[in-house]
Formats: sequence, C-alpha cells, structure tokens
Amino acid sequence: MKLAFLFPGQGSQKVGMVHDLYEKYDSVKKLVEEADDTLGFSISKMMFEGPDSELMKTEFTQPAILTASVAVWQVLKEKGIETDIAAGHSLGEYSALVAAGALSFADAVKTVHLRGRFMQEAVPLGEGGMAAVIGLKPEKIVEVCESVSTDSEPVQAVNFNCPGQVVIAGATKAVEKACDALKAAGARRAIMLKVSAPFHSTLMEPAAKRLKEVLDSITIHDTHIPVVANVNAKEETKAEDIRRNLVDQAAHPVHWEESVRNMIAGGVDYTVEAGPGTVLSGFMRKIDRSIPCHHAEDVATVDETAAALKGE
Repeated sequence: MKLAFLFPGQGSQKVGMVHDLYEKYDSVKKLVEEADDTLGFSISKMMFEGPDSELMKTEFTQPAILTASVAVWQVLKEKGIETDIAAGHSLGEYSALVAAGALSFADAVKTVHLRGRFMQEAVPLGEGGMAAVIGLKPEKIVEVCESVSTDSEPVQAVNFNCPGQVVIAGATKAVEKACDALKAAGARRAIMLKVSAPFHSTLMEPAAKRLKEVLDSITIHDTHIPVVANVNAKEETKAEDIRRNLVDQAAHPVHWEESVRNMIAGGVDYTVEAGPGTVLSGFMRKIDRSIPCHHAEDVATVDETAAALKGE
C-alpha cells in the first residue's frame, strides 16, 4: 500500500473543528497551545468558539486550518499511520510540509498567518473576486479568460481542481464578465464565490513579494517524504525548491488534478484527507473513483480511518 495524505485549503474551516481531539489527546492540546503562543493571540478560541465572521478572515482562517490539519495528522501518526507522500491544496501545502519535516509547526503557523494578511492587503475588499466554473474544458476556460482579461482588470484560471471544475480569479468586474462569457461558451454554471481576495491570480504578486521575505527568514529542511507542489504538480524534496515554490504559489495557479494524477501514476493507491471538511475527497471521486479517500477530522473519523488503513 502506498499512502498519500492530502491537506485541505481555505474554505474548509468551521467553528468547533478538532475540539474533541483537543479534549482527548494531550499532543493536540500541546500543539494548539503552541499555535496560540506563537501567534500571540488565541487562535484556539476562534477555532472552538468562533464567531464564524472572525474565523472567515483570511489571516485567521489560514493558521486555524493549518493547526487543525496538523493535529489530525499528528493523531493518525500516533496511531501508527505513516504517509509515503503528501500534498495540500493551496494553504494545505504548508500542512503537507510540516508532515514531511520541511517546516516546523511554529514557523508554518506564523508564516500562514502573515500570508493571509498579505493576501488580504494586496487587493482592497470588493475589488477582487473568484468564481467556480462547472462543466467546461480547462483549455476553453483559459482561452475565454485571456479574451476578457486586460492589464488593468485581469482574470485567469487559478485552481484546476478536478474534471469539470476550474476556479477563476481576478478583478471583480473582469471575473463577472468572464462568467457571462463562459456561460455563453457552454459552461453549465459559473458561480461567484464568497471569498475576500482573488487568490492565486497575478493580483497576488505584491503578497508573494512580502511572503518571500518571511520565507527567506525561516529554516526550511529537505523533506523525509516527497511533497507534490501546487505550482508544477511535481514531487519536491529539496529545501530551496520548496522555498521558491511557496513564493510562486501565492500568485500562480494550483494544479490539483494533475498533482493527484501524478501521485496515482507514482503508485499511490490510498489517500487520507486530513483536516476539516471533505472538499478534497469530493475532488478525488471525480479524478479517480477507484482510489479510496478516507476522511479524518474528529475523534470518530480519525478512529475509522486508522482502523480502515490497518485492516481492522
């Protein structure tokens, strides 16, 4: 069996996530306390009590999801579940790099908190947006976005998630115009998303520059298992390649479907979505239904996943 751990990105957060793991496992309590101490405020209070309006702010969402995801991975590891390879969707790539030994948890949680702030500050609220496009080939989506995009109001395909679903991002007016053009070109749906910034678009380049300064200041190690990078869908193990990819990732598309297909081609036959939500499990069913994707986010699903992978 070759096992891949998949870590979720922004949008999977929910009030109360991993609270039962926190109450049951001392290691999770210690991890969450480390997050609070590192950040200098109580991310745990937001995770466990909300309000949802605070948890949805990007600079808090990112460290909260990372903390929850690493907690799930940590408990599964304690139960004897070891991963052979890892990947994470956008923010989730940082969780994967913690699991792979490239980043310390403290450095990762501090970095993604700043990453969220930089992304939000790169584009004023309301001036950037994203939309999910359903039922149109990626090449056609790219072509339509290029025809609509201008230097002052860009729009581009940024998340290649699974067959039939691509997310676009850019200036709000350009995204809205692209949605109309994509529906005219045959898309079943083009839905504006409730997000606070145009993540992974060229409008995030100011955030990427600020993020580079942070990433240059922390220690990144070579990994002990490969991590598949969002920007190129390739297995990465070397610290300097990882550092460069994380900078590029902020303002470049996420090639998730290709990343998963490359892992499967490399022999992966089981996957675990470690962290809140089931978004990546849904993508997996559309990418390759023959590959099991277990989902672990609380005491019950962690126990179920551990039992299934041990053949109990």
